[in-house]
Amino acid sequence: MTGRLLYSPREINEEFRKRLWKSGWTESRVSYWVTKSAKLIRKTLTLAPETQKRHIELAGETPIFSYNQTDFVKQRVAVEIQFGKYAFVAYDLFVKHLAFYVGDQIDVGIEILPMKSMQSGMSSGIGYYEGELYNVVRQGRGVPAVPLILIGVAP
Repeated sequence: MTGRLLYSPREINEEFRKRLWKSGWTESRVSYWVTKSAKLIRKTLTLAPETQKRHIELAGETPIFSYNQTDFVKQRVAVEIQFGKYAFVAYDLFVKHLAFYVGDQIDVGIEILPMKSMQSGMSSGIGYYEGELYNVVRQGRGVPAVPLILIGVAP
């Protein structure tokens, strides 16, 4: 990028992955079934995946398989390393962490982001700690409805 040396998000993510896996952190997936009916989703939300599918089929709807995955989980704590595009940060905060919290898989979510001082040395479109902290605070207390810790990483 115009002759500047940039931080590599892929290499940073890989280094976090190696170190966290060595410490016993593992990836986690939660599978579930959805359909076009919000009323039916409300009924099946807390059921086991097999039961969700059966209820959706019995209601005459088409079950659609889906899942949420989180980078690292250990002792009811989820960690997402986000050195990717800024849109993925919102998905982590308002979908992933919340899904695992509501599903009683975690008690807290941790989002690790570059600080602006580091982000400015990365490719464009990367979210950064200060901006995402602003977005969370702007939503007001209780949103998202999961305890969160934001961690900013600087060079």
